[in-house]
Amino acid sequence: MRKRSRFLRLMVVGAATAMSLGGFTATVAGVATAGAAAKQTTVGFIMVGSRADYGYNQAVYVGSQAVASKMKNVKVITADNIPENESVTQTMQAMVSEGAKVIFATSYGYFPYALAFAQSHPKVVVLHQGGFQQGAFPPNFGTYWGQAFEPVSLAGMAAGAVTKSGKLGYVYAFPISQTIANIDAFELGAQITDPNAKTYLVNTSNWCDPLKQKEAATALLSQGVDVLTQHQDCQATVIGAAKAAHAYVVGYHYNAESLDPSGWLTGSAWNWAPVYEAIISTVLSGKFTASKYNANWVGSFADHDNPLILAPFGSSVKPSVRAKILAAEAKLKQPGASVFTGPVTCQDGKVLYAAGTVPTYAQVNSISCLVKGVVGSLPSS
Repeated sequence: MRKRSRFLRLMVVGAATAMSLGGFTATVAGVATAGAAAKQTTVGFIMVGSRADYGYNQAVYVGSQAVASKMKNVKVITADNIPENESVTQTMQAMVSEGAKVIFATSYGYFPYALAFAQSHPKVVVLHQGGFQQGAFPPNFGTYWGQAFEPVSLAGMAAGAVTKSGKLGYVYAFPISQTIANIDAFELGAQITDPNAKTYLVNTSNWCDPLKQKEAATALLSQGVDVLTQHQDCQATVIGAAKAAHAYVVGYHYNAESLDPSGWLTGSAWNWAPVYEAIISTVLSGKFTASKYNANWVGSFADHDNPLILAPFGSSVKPSVRAKILAAEAKLKQPGASVFTGPVTCQDGKVLYAAGTVPTYAQVNSISCLVKGVVGSLPSS
């Protein structure tokens, strides 16, 4: 676990005042008038990393601020750099003390803490980003996500189209189901534009450790990789390494084209605001319990509600390649289409999905093998 700030920062649009909350120092900005505050519902967003990480957490923060701007009956408070341990429980409690009725716990490792907090605070609606709840749901708890592997596969097409070496590099944090599906989807996408493309892996065992990311990127580049991508919370280090080596880069979580305009190909970017707004509106209407959000909600291209979208193309992606990618995107928006439609084969030759088989999201979410064309192995822990 990387080192994080020991301070809780609760930030709201408005003038700031300081107070102590459960041993943390909190900066809380109040609304303009007491009358306005009385009519507002307080909603909290908790992030595991910096809200300015050019990645996962910045996408969350941008979404939270869109909520604050659009939903005038909602007061938004945020906390970033909160570790995946009891600190998140303390942060949720601090937010409740500030009047929060809805809390978005947005990191994968927050899941057990978010679920336990919902169970012990029945009057607070708790949402977890990216988890999967087995069995019955508490009436005040839900998970939400998107079929991330869809835009990731499209970005893989861009990588396959520009590579000269046929070697693509993938820096990832942990071998969780989401990551495995994304790695496989990226390679399958690359094979569409370059059947011989291979994806080389290095894991960091950390969501955002710039030193480990630099070491991973350097190791991949030394093997002849000429396109880098990643499944990390923060992107700046990997993009910087690609830029220094004059390699191309595919982003994830956030549109970070500004960090390397010439090397940027495309990527995947979270557009969380519509999801956040829909969930909050459902809570405010009193209809959250038994709603689709009181469950494992997952957006998709086919349902036209995937919160992870294809990021803008960079100048290095030719018009013909863009057209091919956009055509593939349109196909994925049709019923019955899937990135993983068979035949799909694992590294060891085992058939993952037979020809014509279209796996469900639950099946994709439980993939445990790397597909043929991926070079590397998954750590056992």
